[in-house]
This record gives sequence, C-alpha cells and structure tokens, in this order.
Amino acid sequence: MQSVSEAHHHRRYLYGILMAGVGSMLFSGKAILIKLAFGYGANSETLLALRMLMALPMFWAIYWWESRRKVMSPLTWLDRFKVFFLGFLGYFLSSYLDFLGLQYISVGLERIVLYLTPTIVLLISYFVLHKTISRLQWYALAVGYLGVFIVFIQDASSTGISAWLGMILVFGSACSYAIYMIGSGEMVQRIGSVRLVVYASTASAVLSLIQSSFYNPSAIFEQAKTIYWLSLLNAGFCTVIPMLLVMIAINRIGSPLVAQAGILGPVSTIFLGYFILSEPITWIQISGMSLVMAAMWLLVRKDSPRKKSSSPNELDDLDSTEPLN
Repeated sequence: MQSVSEAHHHRRYLYGILMAGVGSMLFSGKAILIKLAFGYGANSETLLALRMLMALPMFWAIYWWESRRKVMSPLTWLDRFKVFFLGFLGYFLSSYLDFLGLQYISVGLERIVLYLTPTIVLLISYFVLHKTISRLQWYALAVGYLGVFIVFIQDASSTGISAWLGMILVFGSACSYAIYMIGSGEMVQRIGSVRLVVYASTASAVLSLIQSSFYNPSAIFEQAKTIYWLSLLNAGFCTVIPMLLVMIAINRIGSPLVAQAGILGPVSTIFLGYFILSEPITWIQISGMSLVMAAMWLLVRKDSPRKKSSSPNELDDLDSTEPLN
C-alpha cells in the first residue's frame, strides 16, 4: 500500500514538473509570435487588443467551470476597483510595455529581463515594505543583474542606442508585473486566483480595446489573416493554456519548484529566436543567461515549501508568479 502511494506521489511530482516546464516554455513563445506579427506590419496596440480579446472567452470558460464546482462570494465595489487596478498593472500596462520593448531588443534579452521579476519583488519588499533581505539574496541580486548586463551587451552591439530603449521598456514591464504580484497577494486570498485572473484579464481587454480604438478604431478589423492566426496562437497557447498548466503545477509541487522549472523559459526563447527569427546565439549571451538562471535558483531554493491544499483539484488557492505579459 505504501509503494502504491509513493508511486502515485512520484507520478504527481513528475507531471507537476512537466506542466511547469511546458507552461514556462509556452509563455515564452509569446515573444516569438509578437516578433513575427511585427514583420507583417502590426503595431503593439493592435496586437495587445487582439491577444486579450481572443483570450477573454477562454478565461471566462475557465471561470464558468470553476463557478460550477464551488460557490463564489460576491465582490464589493472596493474589491472591483482593486481588481481593475491590478488588471491595469499586471495585464495591460505590463504587457503593453513588453510589446513596445520587443520592437527594439531580441526575444532572448526580453525573456531574461522578465525573468528578473522575482528580484524586483524582493527589492520593492525591501525598500517599500521594509522587509529584510539576506546576504545570499543580495549576492543573487548582484549576479542576476550582472547576467542581464552581459546579455544586453550582445543586443547593444548590434542595435545600438535602441537596445537601451527596449530594455528600459521591458524592465518597466517587469516592474509593473512585480507591483501586481505584491498587490494581488491579499486579493488572491479574498476572491481566489482564478477569479482574479479572469476579472483582471477582462479589465485589460477593455483597456486594450479602448487604446487600440484611440489609435485606429478599425485596426483590429483590417489586419492580414496571418496576424489573426498569430494572435489566436498567442491567446490560447501562450496565455491561457500555460496559465492553467502553471497553476496546476503549483498545486502539485509548490511555487519554488515551479519557479525553478521556469528556467526552461529563457533557454527555450533564446533557441527559438535562433531557429525561427535567426537571432544570433553567442557565448556572451549564454554566459549572461547562465548567471541570471543561477541567481534565480539561489533565490527560490531558500523559499519554504508551500503548504498543500486540502483539495488537490482546488485552483482558487493558487498564485501563479509567471508573467502573462
């Protein structure tokens, strides 16, 4: 009986690692699709609106499924305002800055900068929330940012001053998502992560549609057919599906292990950028990426194990730290 239980636990662990790794790689594929869409003449505003509008029915299908499984408490107007603001920060502003930045830097540098999001959370917690940071964490921060600077050298050597603009925009995206992560902690406990993601993504869809209409009211209806297919892939396979995979993986193996499996994201992005976009891979880039991944590993290995949920199928107590941008 014990061996059966151990075998089940082992399979659950392996499936969790697999889902976390696949989810991270799918999230990272977003940058590849956006770069391809730029090649067909689409702008950031239109691509963001198409992505969120196409993802919205999928998110609400998940919400409908969850609402059938459990009763959800009503939201106050203050809760709605907080969720809308979190949607603005985490899904609209963060994604928009990221899309803008991708016009100037490689997908490899973009993913590595976004991978620094936990370090930004740590720094905000230290300077704003006055939480302590251990000496090991300071070392990890220094190593991580050194790695990003090394990878940045690769982009700057080929694109010049525009690389600075691209990195600043993507770093701003990571900062926006970091603030979202800090602010969403209380709301996840109050309304559940599924409902938070669905409501926040709805707010982002509305904001992105307003923004796209402001730039060009008919743009989302006038794109090449390839743009719509790329946006659909982005919405389904690089937004909704990986979100579900990461959330389930957190439930099975906990956030620290999911964060470690997320290392596959930057690695896969760099190689996909090479094979699909013909972006160069150099030893400088690999060295910088290795430093960033080592830094993130140092940060997450000190995390305490996540307390298991009483129900293995419960999604509402989860908090995905993988950026949807």
